[in-house]
Amino acid sequence: MFNKKNRNFDLSHYKNDIPAGLVVFLVALPLCLGIGQASIPSVDFLGNNLMTPFSGIIAGVIGGLVVTLFSGSRFGVSGPAAGLISIVLVAMTELGFQAFLLAVVLSGVIQLLLGVFRLGVVGYFIPSSVIHGMLAAIGITLILKQIPHALGVDTDPEGDLAFEQVDGQDTFSEIFLSFDNIALGALIIFLVSMVILLVWELPIIKKNDKLKLVPVALFVVVIGSFLNYLFGSGNGKLFLDPSHLVQLPDALMPVNDPETGKAVYNYKNLLVMPDFTEFSNKKVYVYAITLALVASIETLLCLEATDKLDPDKNISPNNKELKAQGIGNILSGLIGGLPITMVIVRSSANINAHAKTQFSAFYHGIFLLGSVFLFPTLLELIPLSSLAAILIVIGFKLVKINSIIKLFKTDWENGLVIVVTIVAVLLTDLLSGVGIGFVLSMFFLLRKNYELAFISHTDGNKTVISFAQIVSFLNKGGLMQTLLEIPPDSSVKISAIKCHTMSKEIKEVIRDFRDVTSKKNNINLELIGFEKFGFDSEKKENKLN
Repeated sequence: MFNKKNRNFDLSHYKNDIPAGLVVFLVALPLCLGIGQASIPSVDFLGNNLMTPFSGIIAGVIGGLVVTLFSGSRFGVSGPAAGLISIVLVAMTELGFQAFLLAVVLSGVIQLLLGVFRLGVVGYFIPSSVIHGMLAAIGITLILKQIPHALGVDTDPEGDLAFEQVDGQDTFSEIFLSFDNIALGALIIFLVSMVILLVWELPIIKKNDKLKLVPVALFVVVIGSFLNYLFGSGNGKLFLDPSHLVQLPDALMPVNDPETGKAVYNYKNLLVMPDFTEFSNKKVYVYAITLALVASIETLLCLEATDKLDPDKNISPNNKELKAQGIGNILSGLIGGLPITMVIVRSSANINAHAKTQFSAFYHGIFLLGSVFLFPTLLELIPLSSLAAILIVIGFKLVKINSIIKLFKTDWENGLVIVVTIVAVLLTDLLSGVGIGFVLSMFFLLRKNYELAFISHTDGNKTVISFAQIVSFLNKGGLMQTLLEIPPDSSVKISAIKCHTMSKEIKEVIRDFRDVTSKKNNINLELIGFEKFGFDSEKKENKLN
């Protein structure tokens, strides 16, 4: 697997992949913790809530170290998904954490089977306009969601991308409230971070061989942490409260042993096993199927979107990805992690960081695992406002306004699908918004099919109708309307010479027109090429039906 002949795993690109993996790690860390925090139910179900934000870290590590090894996507990065938060909340509230973990394991088994039976092909039927709309919507959502963090208001966890937030606000109300509660220190750190990120995009930096090797995201968080240190050494007014910094679970932080006085760690409650006695619980299977289907759809959407962002336009195998996600979810559920999907925010960060192979996603998993255990105190020095700046830049790179405007000028229907998808995702969530965009796209497709299945031409008192290769039930309404507009005492010729597939509904319309309407209105009807569809004799027509 790890050899130079395998393009997806090529160690020779470590100069690109390690920095890219570091960037993805810095993006993934707050998202993993945020999604973990947002997934904790507000009620203490069963009186024993074992869920902690570390469940998000577990999912992120497995997404990097395990899913990457089995995935066929060169740039895709997997981890806990914001799109599943609502399902996870309900499932854990009803089942309890350990029974929920069993549902995660079973969902992984289902995903694995979906890949084995090659059902990932459905991903290829997602319209390109919907994918472009989804990418733009995620970019805009990411920008809007990070504005409060940039201003020092961190009540809504990182990773909560739904319009209706877990803190009781929505995307826009949270922004308005943030301007009334600005933390000046956080704002300064954010502005400095943005300046650094924008300067790093200048041609003079990109052309410098030494500077372009520096992971700008790492530089930003180091500068942000240093600025906060300086704020603390001054009068303290600008010094950030711990709530404005990355916060790891308490179990990852050292505590002083009262007997020895030495710093010790307590990791025993970090890994939680599923409750296998819940195999007989029907609700476990309901949530397992729900998680599998939703996670699979989100993964296929993100896989398609990642391929769109890929500068080399590689096509990743859908079924292989479903198998990889299944393996990942089985393992995540077995050790206390959240459900996993491919995540477009991390994948786009990976591409923008100039990754070359899948090793970048693998490295991000190593960084995620190593840092939370080896350097937890250092991670808790990182300001969320610095990370907000990084995520906002990623969001802007996903929103390609010029491309949308150009598409509107050349194809207004696809342009409208993009805009509707953007608005729908912003006001609902990822899957709901994509679903609305998909429905609109299908409407335009059906309308085109409605219009192009046959051609009608009238010259004086004579009408000629020519069928295309396929005439389906979708064209019944259009054909009936065309036939109703034929005036009495005229002639009409209907040609099916080019047609090789005709639905039963269309045949019935033709027969009704031939046997009833044409005789009633004294219309001279000529049918050409209909013999192959059983119109040459009454006997054959009956057999056909």
